[in-house]
Amino acid sequence: MLENCIKKRLLVIAVTAVISCGSMAALFAKEYVLGGKNGWPVFQQQENITTGKGRYGYDCIQLASNSFVFDEYTDLLIDFEDADMPISDGDYTINRNNFQLTNQTKNEKSAGLSRNMGGLSISGKPGTFFGSEGLMGSFSIEFWLCPSIAENGEIVLNWESSRNEDGHLVFQVISGTFDKGHIKWELNNLFDMYVNKAGKNEVELKGSTKIIPDVWSYHVLSFDCETGILEYIVNGITEDLTYITTTRSEGGDISLVYLGTPSEVQICSEFTGKMDDFRILRRPYTPPDFQSADNAGRIGHTQYLPSGGRFVTKPIMVSTGSLLNKLEAEMSVPSQTAVCYYVRSGENFYGWDDEYPEWKPVESGEELSGITGLYFQVAAELMPDGNGEETPAITSIKLDFTELPEPLPPFVVKAVAGNGCVTVSWNYSVDDTAGGYYLYYGTRPGEYLGRVAIEGESPINVGNISSFTVTGLENGKIYYFAVAAWSAYDMRVVGNLSKEVFARPLARLK
Repeated sequence: MLENCIKKRLLVIAVTAVISCGSMAALFAKEYVLGGKNGWPVFQQQENITTGKGRYGYDCIQLASNSFVFDEYTDLLIDFEDADMPISDGDYTINRNNFQLTNQTKNEKSAGLSRNMGGLSISGKPGTFFGSEGLMGSFSIEFWLCPSIAENGEIVLNWESSRNEDGHLVFQVISGTFDKGHIKWELNNLFDMYVNKAGKNEVELKGSTKIIPDVWSYHVLSFDCETGILEYIVNGITEDLTYITTTRSEGGDISLVYLGTPSEVQICSEFTGKMDDFRILRRPYTPPDFQSADNAGRIGHTQYLPSGGRFVTKPIMVSTGSLLNKLEAEMSVPSQTAVCYYVRSGENFYGWDDEYPEWKPVESGEELSGITGLYFQVAAELMPDGNGEETPAITSIKLDFTELPEPLPPFVVKAVAGNGCVTVSWNYSVDDTAGGYYLYYGTRPGEYLGRVAIEGESPINVGNISSFTVTGLENGKIYYFAVAAWSAYDMRVVGNLSKEVFARPLARLK
């Protein structure tokens, strides 16, 4: 009894010494970095995030701005993210593009910069709003604008065409131009059977809010074919409105849009300043889900959605039995914003879903325990401030983990042939982390694919011994052997193979 107690105590002391040893601990320490100079990998899932410039000039992960999206009602979306193809969605072609990209943007990474050099000219293919002829339904044209000078006569939007009316051509216009610091809209002969008080098929809408140079503002020209309302909206507020009806008021018969010969749409053809997220919709204007007000009380989109964004990495393979010690993030977290991190782990990621294995919330720099496996996975939620104007940014995430060491193989291995068997012996590994041994065998050098031994297929787990006899072998055939140690901490962690030895069983041998 006393002898067993002494052995147990010596074993505890030996294990403690290995763990506390500085040189051995250095071998165990590992790290895996996401982002930083290595860049960010492709995520398994991501919602409402994009990349920006983080610390030290590296790409960071941040919230995507609340930019327009292409949906079932969208006819055209120009987001200006690509200099060669500013159209991100919609069946339109580019005839001329004199926009340059600028990072002084309202949404996402880039905006279009016009220098009064012709802007952007596009043509719709058949089936699009401006590529069709005849009666049309509701529409809205919306965009962000940031003029440099807001000079009289600057043209933001211009479309000119003609249609046949009672045997003669009628000139059609949709035009948005600057007039005394405001945008004035003119729509001539656009609506079927409509006449104004002067007896002409002409409509004019004019903004009341003065457009301030170098300040972004949100503009919408909207027509509702159900109510006949044509309105001009700036920063979410209706600035001018009229009824396109026979009475020019609510209750009259509604006049519909009647487009003539398809022709090009000119955007910022004579304009100096920036534009972002230009969109044509086949529906009237509806307020965005989330709005904010600036210091002057103007209403517009929030820069970032209050729901924030998130990403989930693909499972990260480290090594069997690895223990995650800490997650450390290089990040910027402005006032009222937040970043929440989650991790999970396992030896096999097949069968993982959104809920299993359970995500564990962690803090950057927090000492962790109980997160172990061959695979780690990281998720992060990014939340904006209360006004939707600030986003956190993650430049890099470092995973500090402990990797179980692979024990060294035996340095001396011998093989002695017998009758239908071979006895392989070896010296114990000098590595204190070795808990036992695997014996590999086969009939070709370096290929240990043996299956004939009575003791089992290669490799055979022989336990913590230094000699083993493999039986059931074919006499006259040469066999090759090697030994590897497995870890005392986790037998799934197996070290390198020893040198190879060989032997040929013979009937004449004992």
